[in-house]
Amino acid sequence: MKKWFLSICAAVLAASTLAGAPAAAAADCGGPLAIGEVATCASISGTQEQVYFVSVPKANDVLYTMLTRGSGESPRAAVTGPTGAAVCTILSDAGRCELKSAGTYKIVVSLYFEGTGDYTLGVQSLKSPSACTTLPASFFSFASTGQAGSLPAGAPGDCFRFNQPTGSVLRLWSPKGNGDIQGDILDADLQYVCQIRYAQNCTLTGSGPYRLNLAEAYGNPTPYTLRMSRISNAAGCQVLRTAPFGDPSAYEGTGSLPQQEDIACHKTRVTAPGTLGVRIFDVQSISWTVYDDAGQAICSKGGQEPCALPAAGDYTVIAESGHWEPIDYRIAVNALARTTGCAAATGLSWAADALVVHQSSPVQTNCHPFRGTAGDRVIAYASSTSYNEVRKTIVDSTGAAVCTGFSEEDGCVLPATGTYRVVSYLTMWGPDATDETYELQVRRLSQPAGCPVVRPGAYNAPPSGALGPIRCRTLVVTEPGAYTVRGFDDENYPKYGQLYDGSGLKVRAYNLPAGRFTWVVGGGAPDVIDNNVTYVTSVLPAKPSGCPAVTAGAAWQAEYTQPGQVFCRSLDVPQGARLAQFRPTDGVLPEARLLDGAGNYVCDSATLNQYSCPLGEPGPYTAVLEQRQGVAPGAFATAFTRVDGATDCPVLPADGTTVQTGEDRFTACFTIPADQHGATEKFTYQRISGAGTARLSVFTGEGVRYCRTGDAPERTVTCTTPAGPLTVVLEGPLAGGEFRLTRG
Repeated sequence: MKKWFLSICAAVLAASTLAGAPAAAAADCGGPLAIGEVATCASISGTQEQVYFVSVPKANDVLYTMLTRGSGESPRAAVTGPTGAAVCTILSDAGRCELKSAGTYKIVVSLYFEGTGDYTLGVQSLKSPSACTTLPASFFSFASTGQAGSLPAGAPGDCFRFNQPTGSVLRLWSPKGNGDIQGDILDADLQYVCQIRYAQNCTLTGSGPYRLNLAEAYGNPTPYTLRMSRISNAAGCQVLRTAPFGDPSAYEGTGSLPQQEDIACHKTRVTAPGTLGVRIFDVQSISWTVYDDAGQAICSKGGQEPCALPAAGDYTVIAESGHWEPIDYRIAVNALARTTGCAAATGLSWAADALVVHQSSPVQTNCHPFRGTAGDRVIAYASSTSYNEVRKTIVDSTGAAVCTGFSEEDGCVLPATGTYRVVSYLTMWGPDATDETYELQVRRLSQPAGCPVVRPGAYNAPPSGALGPIRCRTLVVTEPGAYTVRGFDDENYPKYGQLYDGSGLKVRAYNLPAGRFTWVVGGGAPDVIDNNVTYVTSVLPAKPSGCPAVTAGAAWQAEYTQPGQVFCRSLDVPQGARLAQFRPTDGVLPEARLLDGAGNYVCDSATLNQYSCPLGEPGPYTAVLEQRQGVAPGAFATAFTRVDGATDCPVLPADGTTVQTGEDRFTACFTIPADQHGATEKFTYQRISGAGTARLSVFTGEGVRYCRTGDAPERTVTCTTPAGPLTVVLEGPLAGGEFRLTRG
């Protein structure tokens, strides 16, 4: 017993001698282990226990531990205090053990399961580390490259101390290295503040000095760089002077971001509260945040833009990389309350040509003033002249954005009478770009100026609004009701727009009172439509009137004289019938739609030409016909034929018949009674004189199209037909042709 006691005392004495200074790795597995030492044990087996002694000179300490597994079974360790009471369990990899009193602690290492293994064991003290690096004030400058270090295999960690004012905001950089390097920042009372591991911001709480033990979580050897840059009262930042609008070349800053999550800082000073515009050429995925000197975030890219600064003073712009490759960038900031560099004031008339804006730098911001009156609803349009994107904001005299938040309305209302500005810029910039341009329009939606006046027109007549430029029209309505308003260019392609009332609010044309309205091509769309775009304006009652009557099956002809012209015809067809639309084989089929007696849509050409249209609602029925897109004005012919069996079409003779077509007739219809055809019928048509082609359609008694041929001078088709009567329609050319039609 005496011998055992003396050996323990010798061990404690040795541990006390080694405390506070690193020692060489233990020569064998067990014995005294100095703070900061890494013991390497080459073998442990079975139920063997290997005992280490660690002396801790200060009470209420934290022991950082690193127990690594080599090969074989995993180790674990139990820690007991000077009184023999259990304190904590050490598991594999990095850990921590909170101690109460000073003294010598025993660490007993064993295996989870019987077998063999090897391990390393290292310990580091929070209060009495083997060594600790004090970080100077200059370390927290953005100009600092940080503190480089290297952790050997099994190291329990490196100690750092620093002092910074409580409330300081630090940017914590990832230590990088070859593994998972991490550690906790603790205040003077050993309370957790932040974790060093990822790139993030940290606000220092509690009081200093602050402490940090940095370790690789699995004991792997690795280099690292500890870096913490102070955002509050930032130092080491490039100074940015606020640039004028227009070319900012003398005021530009630059920065480099070598890898993802890297940051750079820029300092700027404003002499009064106001709004700041931040421009970073961001095609390389750079985000930015503006902080005040207390380290509070004021605004960021994709958040509140422009940036409203609450007071005069210094501000820090932090740029951060979201890209994995190195980035060199350019930056400029503009005090949006200033007007230096703004272009000459522009008016709000729609008749004016669009402004052409030049940009010579990727971080240039442009400014265009205009005079507005309280209550005006104003909208800005912008379009690049090459592939690019334009961003634009309407600001007041303080630089604050006027159009804020989402609105279902277009434009925004000016809150007061005064001078406003459109602040705009291009977002993309090519490597060879030197002078890029875009167009800008600033227009008033309420009580607009410069819009040509149009009034509702009539069906069958040319559009009421003559061909001309300017993207808006003033619509004068004297009879309340529902209307359709559209534009058509000289190739008959439609131009759609938005209708606004006198205050610039959206209205729908289907229920207009008497009054003046504004129709704008493109409406709330962002792009410029300049005065080189011309169109006619068609304003028609939604329910046609004054439509000449035509008999179902009869051919009729008309001529479009201008783009956008709309014809209508009244059809004498009973409810329940089925109609199909036909055209000459040498003619153009207009776009048609059928309306019922209440003016509601029934069907259109897609149904009328491919199938047939059932007339389910009460009539009288109206056919509305428009030119096809891209088709020049000209003559057309069409016919609406009843195909449901209850027709006046003659019976198709068993031995066939001859059909003559011409200008007054390009279709011929025939019936085949139910008892005069089989389940399969073969139809043949052949041109015997004249020119042109024909096409054949076969309908059932319910008006369902069963067979149809393409255009050809002759064709034979075998058609499977259901029971019941059939309707056969042959279409031919207006130019005149004679065809022989047979069956069987």
